[in-house]
Amino acid sequence: MTVLARIAAIEKFVVVGNTYLAFSDWPVWPPQLRELACSERRIGPEEMNRKEGNLLKRRTMWLAMMLALVLVVAACSSDSDDDTTTTAASGETTETTVAAATETTVAAATETTVASSGEAGSIWVLLPDSASSPRWETDDRRFFDEAFTEAGIDFTIVNAEGDAQTQQSQAEAAINDGASVIILASLDTGSGAAIIDAAKAEGVAVLEYDRFNTGSSGGAVYVSFDNVAVGAKMAEVLTPAIDALGDVPGVVMLNGGEEDNNAFLFRDGYNATVEEKVAAGEWALVDDQFVPGWGGGGEGVGIMDGILVASDNGVDAVFAANDNLAQQTITSLLAAGLDPTTIPISGQDATAAGMQNVVLGLQTMTVYKPIEAEAKIAAAVALNLRDGGDGSTGVTVPGFEFTVIGIDSATGKPAALGGDGIVPYIALVPIGVTVDNITDTVIADGFRTVAEICEGDAAETDWCADNS
Repeated sequence: MTVLARIAAIEKFVVVGNTYLAFSDWPVWPPQLRELACSERRIGPEEMNRKEGNLLKRRTMWLAMMLALVLVVAACSSDSDDDTTTTAASGETTETTVAAATETTVAAATETTVASSGEAGSIWVLLPDSASSPRWETDDRRFFDEAFTEAGIDFTIVNAEGDAQTQQSQAEAAINDGASVIILASLDTGSGAAIIDAAKAEGVAVLEYDRFNTGSSGGAVYVSFDNVAVGAKMAEVLTPAIDALGDVPGVVMLNGGEEDNNAFLFRDGYNATVEEKVAAGEWALVDDQFVPGWGGGGEGVGIMDGILVASDNGVDAVFAANDNLAQQTITSLLAAGLDPTTIPISGQDATAAGMQNVVLGLQTMTVYKPIEAEAKIAAAVALNLRDGGDGSTGVTVPGFEFTVIGIDSATGKPAALGGDGIVPYIALVPIGVTVDNITDTVIADGFRTVAEICEGDAAETDWCADNS
């Protein structure tokens, strides 16, 4: 690696006169400033802007300063070579100036860092896509925007649109921007873990949002719903409907993507009931499959088509892990000539389309996770982390309740707080929604409106007639 490449990689700044310049811009510095820098050999972080200050704070200051001084000298030597200036003089200057500067500048830098430690950086929100669920753009984005706008801080919200490399680049941009906190809703646990570890190495706190990332060293805090309880809520609502079918109904578990730890937790929730019922001979398990990417590309239809063919249409109930997969199940059932209104089907997220399916009788229920609560609690936690808190104590959001438990960074399973590898888990309570309590839940909270539910075919339903 060349000297200038090393300088760029360090991402530090040099003071020349009253001007702060990035090492990475050394090749394009004005000649007079390059000459002045080489003659003064000075570096100083005093009163840097917020982003520069955060970059410096994220590294061990005295080591950074000493290394930076050496690199400036090396760059000057290189510059002198380009100008056919002898290197002997540069070598002599190196001996005298580095020693002197080290004694005076390191102490000043440490003091300045303490003085500027209250200057917190921005907060970045990294959303995964808009295909696996419309919630990310229609709900999460607006609630984060509201919370951080009200707080009056610098923030950025981006969406990777299903591309892990894009999300990695967005994380790098957040780090380079001097972010104090990254709120990460990852695309998969592997790329998510890499982002967490890279951010932590730079001193950036990571709040794992909605999706937990196994295999990393663990974020500062995990904010989500009690995801096992989400699956259990599906089973709680669907069980009476399945039992009412009589005989031994055939049940399918259509899970989310294996790349998402939540898919396993949701499955844990409803599988507990499925296993119990199958063991008792009351239900038969037809199939149990995970859908890549949560069916963001329509994969759930093909999987359900295959299950129906293999079982000779012997599917009587489906635990669909979210509303998107519920819709794909409905599409497949209709194509096979089956009537979805006679087949109990679960869902999750209380999307507008999901709610329409519920009032149409095509979907038995959805799990409403008040996303406003999740996003605004996550925003409060992020602000706490930004201000130097641990993110799990002293956080309150009027009107929203949660419990603090733990989650194991290695297994992704809920665990008792404390101990190595246990991440504080702020867990919210999910709500089951059927046609009977839509008004008291998603409508009462303002999460959905009658107008957006009562569109198209749904407008002709009894529920819409009663509530329009």
